[in-house]
Amino acid sequence: MTTSSESPAWLDGDKIDEVLFCEELRREHPMLCIHEVFFTVDGKVTDEGWIKNAIFEKLKPYVRRGLSRKIISLLDTLRACCYSSPLPIYHDRIHVANGTLFLDGRFEASKDFCLNRLPVRYDPEAAFPKKWLAFLNDLLIPEDILTLQEFMGYCLIPSTKAQKMLMLVGKGGEGKSRVGIVLSALLGTNMYNGSIAKVETSPFARADLEYGLLLVDDDMKMEALPQTNIIKSLVTAEMPMDLEKKGKQSYQGTMYVRLLGFGNGTLKSLYDRSVGFFRRQIILTVKDRPKDRVDDPFLSEKLCGEIEGILLWALEGLHRLQANDYKFTISARSRENMQESMTESNNVIEFLKSEGYIGFKADLDISSQRLYELYVLWCEENAEKPLTTRSFCLQMAALAAEYNLEPTNKVHAHGRQVRGYVGIYSLLP
Repeated sequence: MTTSSESPAWLDGDKIDEVLFCEELRREHPMLCIHEVFFTVDGKVTDEGWIKNAIFEKLKPYVRRGLSRKIISLLDTLRACCYSSPLPIYHDRIHVANGTLFLDGRFEASKDFCLNRLPVRYDPEAAFPKKWLAFLNDLLIPEDILTLQEFMGYCLIPSTKAQKMLMLVGKGGEGKSRVGIVLSALLGTNMYNGSIAKVETSPFARADLEYGLLLVDDDMKMEALPQTNIIKSLVTAEMPMDLEKKGKQSYQGTMYVRLLGFGNGTLKSLYDRSVGFFRRQIILTVKDRPKDRVDDPFLSEKLCGEIEGILLWALEGLHRLQANDYKFTISARSRENMQESMTESNNVIEFLKSEGYIGFKADLDISSQRLYELYVLWCEENAEKPLTTRSFCLQMAALAAEYNLEPTNKVHAHGRQVRGYVGIYSLLP
């Protein structure tokens, strides 16, 4: 280590006073540290490279050996010096590049420490995003554009009150992934690109999403998910969740990330056929790509060039969503998509809608065992794999109210009273 004639206060001969060093660095670069993650007035620091570089530049004139080890040591000390309890989560404001926009219309140019700051300037006079709306008109039906508008507005604030994730589904080549590109320009480092399936299956993937506003899966896997409890918890998260980082003790973290997927099919589960799994999804079907369309290789840049106007457009969606108590505008087509997805994933629903096996009448009944026998027969004749008896009974219990069926233990079969349902009967002898 070498020193100049005017050594800094944190340098004593060949020794560094780490506390003084970090205090000086913090004055030059104000920051906080929450759960070992740094935050500045621009939000979460997703790349610590610039902090390491700032340490390097300060040490470079005085340190010649072991510099990398000292940088790592000082970075750990800096975390302790910048320690902070979690910042408050606000639903009434959006931190933008040039200040703070309050949802009641007020705007302040000052910047405070925050969990999320968008890279977009707020300009109430921004031009109307004509190219963006023209692109959406070619991609979605008008009612579904309203849904997307509300979802993009929903992603501007750290909230899970709407308890929905969004899926855009098509055959491919329609341009739906450009929605993700525009959202990346809108949200910046507050948006992550990744895999919804990985979030469900990897024990460390959730922690990576802490303080994130949105996860975009640009190419959803068609394989059914082995579990869905993590995804369902993320979509409806209202309390701190248990998070785990590799080599670290698990902790209770704040999660408000929303999920957006693009794919050729809907999200499916191997075992979870519950209504709860599907009611958390909004499924929008995109229009087919016109055969004579000539693609513009610069379309993404043109759309992102309207980002300040797109911010105002998304704000309209957020205001409408909040006015409707966080209930999305859902088109009839989108509702049909959800019903079709449920039916495809749950052949019990298909069985109940089938003809020639069962009928519905208020004063007739059937035993659970006989109903299952008819279901197995339907599966055999329709090349479907039947559920186990227990899984079938659980599905029937969940669907009973929808089909106006009354569970009972007083169905007469073979001279005994057994479990079954009133309101349904066998059409076969």
